[in-house]
Amino acid sequence: MKLYVAKDCSESQIALIAFKASGLKGTIEVVPSDNKPNKVLKYTKQIPNLVLDSGESLFVLEAILFQLLPSISEQSIDLFLQDINLEEVNKRIPPKVFFGENNDIGVLDMIVYHRISSQIAAHKASKTLYSQFPKVGFWCDKLLSSKLCTDSKSQLQMTEKVTTERKAVVLKPPQKANAQAKKQVTKKPPVENAVENFLQMSVSAESKSRSLQGWVKGYPEVTPLPNTYPIKPIPGKKNNLITSALPYVNNVPHLGNIIGAVLSADCFARFCRLKNENTLYVCGTDEYGTATETKALAEGLTPQQICDKYHAIHADVYRWFNISFDYFGRTTTKQQTEIAQDIFWKVHNNGYTVAETVEQLYCGKCSKFLADRFVEGSCPFCGYEDARGDQCDKCGKLVNPTELGNPKCKVCGAAPQIKTSRHLFLDLPQFEETLGRFTAERAETKAYNNTTASITASWLKTGLKPRCITRDLKWGTPVPHPEYRGKVFYVWFDAPIGYISITANYMQDWERWWKNPDQVTLHQFMAKDNVPFHSVIFPSSLLATRDNYTLVRNLDGIDYLQYEGMKFSKSRGVGVFGDQAAATGIPSDIFRCYLLLNRPETSDTNFTWEGLAQTNNNILLNNFGNFVLRALTFCRNTFNSHVPEVTLNSDDEHFITLVNEHLGMYLTNFEGRLMGRAFESVFSISKIGNQYLQYNTPWVLAKGSAQDKARAGSVIGLAVNVAALLSVVASPYMPTIARILQEHLNLPKDRKLLVKQFVPFLKPGHSIGQPFPLFSKIDEAKVSELQQKFAGQDSGSAGPEAPSDVEALQKAIEAQGNKVRQLKTDKADPGVIQAEVKVLLDLKAKLPPELQQNNKNNKTNNKNKPQPKPQPKVQGTPAPKVTITPELAALQKQIEVQGNKVREVKAAGVEKSVIEAEVKILLDLKAKLPPELQPQPSKKGKKKK
Repeated sequence: MKLYVAKDCSESQIALIAFKASGLKGTIEVVPSDNKPNKVLKYTKQIPNLVLDSGESLFVLEAILFQLLPSISEQSIDLFLQDINLEEVNKRIPPKVFFGENNDIGVLDMIVYHRISSQIAAHKASKTLYSQFPKVGFWCDKLLSSKLCTDSKSQLQMTEKVTTERKAVVLKPPQKANAQAKKQVTKKPPVENAVENFLQMSVSAESKSRSLQGWVKGYPEVTPLPNTYPIKPIPGKKNNLITSALPYVNNVPHLGNIIGAVLSADCFARFCRLKNENTLYVCGTDEYGTATETKALAEGLTPQQICDKYHAIHADVYRWFNISFDYFGRTTTKQQTEIAQDIFWKVHNNGYTVAETVEQLYCGKCSKFLADRFVEGSCPFCGYEDARGDQCDKCGKLVNPTELGNPKCKVCGAAPQIKTSRHLFLDLPQFEETLGRFTAERAETKAYNNTTASITASWLKTGLKPRCITRDLKWGTPVPHPEYRGKVFYVWFDAPIGYISITANYMQDWERWWKNPDQVTLHQFMAKDNVPFHSVIFPSSLLATRDNYTLVRNLDGIDYLQYEGMKFSKSRGVGVFGDQAAATGIPSDIFRCYLLLNRPETSDTNFTWEGLAQTNNNILLNNFGNFVLRALTFCRNTFNSHVPEVTLNSDDEHFITLVNEHLGMYLTNFEGRLMGRAFESVFSISKIGNQYLQYNTPWVLAKGSAQDKARAGSVIGLAVNVAALLSVVASPYMPTIARILQEHLNLPKDRKLLVKQFVPFLKPGHSIGQPFPLFSKIDEAKVSELQQKFAGQDSGSAGPEAPSDVEALQKAIEAQGNKVRQLKTDKADPGVIQAEVKVLLDLKAKLPPELQQNNKNNKTNNKNKPQPKPQPKVQGTPAPKVTITPELAALQKQIEVQGNKVREVKAAGVEKSVIEAEVKILLDLKAKLPPELQPQPSKKGKKKK
């Protein structure tokens, strides 16, 4: 293979580093960046370009990275495609500084730098980089001075100002046609002068040939599947059974819960239906267990009343979010009891259970064994006095109830005693070898995403142990065995069976879905904490029956969504919960789009109101909405709402090919359940659509000769068909807006399925409707209002989740910090480290704001740190009152950050000139403070004397 790179081109630098990192054999040719034709490449702006041994040419940077580094390209492309900014990068830079494995500088770092280099340059010029984004500044300094960067920079003769970046990859909003273009109607502007010209994106001859063949062939003859009830598997068809983790009925779901399971599954189910695949999507509330009893106790209701109340709340929330369940049920049903007990008896009679005696806490006053959540006491690890019997809210560690110090019954307050109770365990070790093969095959074929495969492998690596499936409770599915009367099934055995029983409530012959592995593909979606129950326990339970159950094929466990850097908390008022979203006045489709774009597919992500507003304003309104509105409005105003006939020229063929390439990426990523990445392709199509319109200026051509008017018709006819394609591919993400767009288009019912290639959706002469804007702007005032509304309570009234003892909290933070550092030193599993880091961040988030800011603005509360020597007080002079405005608060924050930066560079032992430069920035910032808050130099003078 051969890699063509250009001098002074940042994308070439990324490709060059990837090529060297791959270890593959091949040659590198550096070409000049002067746009002169090359023997192989028509324009050097088409580079970097990787020519494979087969003769195929890869010209898109992400495709080159996929080819060279398949092991890390998934994360690389994710970073490359996102509209990242300095604030986001400042949050995401890992403690180890670099994004590469083992703290190595690599392709990931260069991709991120490429995306934000112009922003870095701007902040450096204004001397605000280190004050506003200290992590980015430190990372940037280390990166640019690394051998990897300097070597590639030298080879490509890189300058500070990159002049030949391939702008076609990072697209900007189109600009208005200039006056010269208006005068020269029939003369097309040269490629070099076109603003963000889509023609600069190279396509292969083979790809163009396939695209044109598909266009000429037209819309495929497909008969949409009939709407039937109930939906049953169809022999010879693709039958998808889709589930999302059953939400606990004891609370209101927040946005993290929604994207973690039901919204992700809904988006995929809609995609399957778009492909005309037979699809059944079921879900329901998980209603048994301790959590329900605890909630009932807190609200003074019976467990059944709690279930009825919150099941209705969940249903309303998901209805507002437009979740397309085929059936939304619940687990407190007759079918749940019958099926769970049937599975138990088969598991037990087949020899896959073992009995053991366990020690439990027993409350004599309540005359019952206490489940984990009915016990509170002091944590054996950090000493927190209100730790639960299953987990400590302070240090986050899992706790055994019998390990608690001074335990007490949460119901009556009495001290429980330790007693023994006999329980049944699922003998998981018998399935270790089978599950090992089962998991390896699914991980290899990407049927399990990386998070799922990693979590499951870690369970198997440490060796499976018998898992208790019975417990001493009243609210649950009764254990039918006579020796275990009065006990119920544990939630991790019982709850997954809920998928089956919910299907049985939907249709009588449920076995056609759940005992039909040859014809049914089971897809399951959840957050990562639920993965072991679906990848280990549930399959083992079904295998133990020796019935022909349908086992999970694709299992998607994703990371967590946080709210503005904090954990969602109903009690503290932090974050948006499902019953609050509608009250914001923002349509559900906007929430859907932002959550799916920000889906935590490879790592934890963060919900911010600024991010949601930027997605709405920049991507949906200015990009997607702008394109479809321009195309349809021009069609209505200039062509009397009739789609003009399209006569393709070479530019149109090029455009169609580019649309097909992004459509192909959309399909590939969606099949891999990378829905956020697939969504990026939708906006890539609308971006090049805007470019296509801007380049061809149909509004100018329509005023010219008959030939020019015909050309304008071809451009608009093609653009309106792209709008039709967008209405289809966007529908899994924003179903309401897609439906409205299809109404604008008068899109025929038989043209609403997904196609593998871009084809004419609308015939010449087709009449469209009245278009109007699909989106409205979210202004800064609205963002500020929502930020304030959902920011949570003041730290002084943080509620039961925030420990009141600040000193104890600080000690816990110190201990947790030491633990994280030790894990990193020991090079522990990244998943373990990440979990412990999250515990640390959650602890820090519970600190009062003044302590989170290192007490810079409130020194009277800083009793735990050494204080500077007190200055003599001036008697009789009252302290000046200064109003802390938002601007002043921002300035104080900048001073705090810059002060930390100065201390960091001093500790690092950098050159004196660097330290002096940073100190000067700090002093300049302090000089902007009101006189009352500035240091008093007169006192220093007296001290020196």
